[in-house]
Amino acid sequence: MSDQCRIIAIANQKGGVGKTTSAINLAAALAEKGLKTLLVDLDPQGNASTGLGIETEQRDVTTYDLLFGDVGVSDAVKSTSIDRLFVCPANADLASADIQLMDNEDRMTILRSALRTPQGSGDFDYILIDCPPSLSLLTLNALVAADSVLVPLQSEFFALEGLSQLMLTVREVRQAANSALRIEGIVLTMYDKRNNLSQLVENDARKTLGELVFATIIPRNVRVSEAPSFALPVLQYDPNSRGSEAYRALATEMTQRHAAVLKVSA
Repeated sequence: MSDQCRIIAIANQKGGVGKTTSAINLAAALAEKGLKTLLVDLDPQGNASTGLGIETEQRDVTTYDLLFGDVGVSDAVKSTSIDRLFVCPANADLASADIQLMDNEDRMTILRSALRTPQGSGDFDYILIDCPPSLSLLTLNALVAADSVLVPLQSEFFALEGLSQLMLTVREVRQAANSALRIEGIVLTMYDKRNNLSQLVENDARKTLGELVFATIIPRNVRVSEAPSFALPVLQYDPNSRGSEAYRALATEMTQRHAAVLKVSA
């Protein structure tokens, strides 16, 4: 793993917020920028794997094996149709992971141990972790392994309510197992500028969370919704769509933030 590699968990315990869609397309946008990127699929549904064209029968080594088998990241990595974008796939085996982790005294740090080894994990610039839609032991593993957490927030009623529980969990993880964990940012998804509610949620989020909310907004876009059925990121399915442009803008905004932080700390 590169010394400058950033590990980012993409998490929201609420389903249907564009979490996996954002994981796939942000990873694709980072790879498109020339950054070697790994997407770790930590959701038993395996939708990120499917969305990047990894068929079920190709998933001979998965993130389940990272947690419970004697394998390294390099054993589980699959290449994708996009240069510099790789995936550690998931399958339904992960559904039993919480139960299996329960009695393990290292239950919160197994993924960190797997991802942060100097050998075998590749020279990645970014590792993104697509978390399940719950605050489970799998999600906690991701938060303990990560440098930061990116939160997709759908532009709908009650969106901010669920965010408070995730923020509380992040604070608890900081205290218990990963003091360096920070909030990467909040990205508004499924935004419909014709809808007053979307604008109200945006105003509320920016008023409450300030600069944590990315300037980039992911619009509700039919091409983004169609792309997974073709096992492609929207950046490949329709490179010029509004959705593709938004995820490229998000990748640019995020990498610029990182460059600014490095410049200040240098």
